[in-house]
Amino acid sequence: AGAETLKRAVEMDVASRFQESLVCYQEGIDLLLQVVKATKDEEKKHRYRQKISEYMTRAEDIKKHIEKEKQDGKYHKQIRIEENATGFGYEKLFHEYLTEIVSEVWVEDPYIRLVHQASRYSLYNFLRFCEMLIKGPCKVKTIHLLTSCDPGSGRSQQMSGLEEIRQSLKNYGVTLNIEFSSSIHDREIRFNNGWMIKIGRGLDYFKKPQGRFCIGYSDFDLRPCHETTVDVFHTKHTKKM
Repeated sequence: AGAETLKRAVEMDVASRFQESLVCYQEGIDLLLQVVKATKDEEKKHRYRQKISEYMTRAEDIKKHIEKEKQDGKYHKQIRIEENATGFGYEKLFHEYLTEIVSEVWVEDPYIRLVHQASRYSLYNFLRFCEMLIKGPCKVKTIHLLTSCDPGSGRSQQMSGLEEIRQSLKNYGVTLNIEFSSSIHDREIRFNNGWMIKIGRGLDYFKKPQGRFCIGYSDFDLRPCHETTVDVFHTKHTKKM
């Protein structure tokens, strides 16, 4: 398992996917350290330690490179989600950016409504996003939502749904601030540790489930996605609305 993880780390390193590469290096090194502890052959231990030292040196170099890009405001990672792809639940997409110091989140999405068009459930998706934040490891205290008002008969449902989410979050010590804009068109999510994620479809990149009892209805990792692009940036200062 350690060898496979480190092989993947090297492949991502060569492809300049440094953030993912660093995660794999760290996981692979931990696995190799466990192997060293369990190995009694001193010659094998020596070889493993040499490899660990090489991988640790490369991981440190990547960490410095990423930190420099972040400081220079040049960090950019792009993820392409293909049509009908699975494995892109919110936890999978956001987990590496939700560090323990994250306490404030900004969500800009014009379509956080109960039902937007026939096949979208953006308000439910926002609720799932909030549930992910509650589960941690971050300690979110404030969520800022900027969206647009439903122009039709769904407005009262949108308002009551958002109010229900606000009250529910309060039970977990989280404040939800809601603002509306008639001109908003960008979709982005920002964390106060400097990470900013822009998703072409916003939080609503999942396809409608085929039925209430289909695989993927509850577990978003198993839900097919619409094609979209995710751009990740790091900024020194996360602007507030």
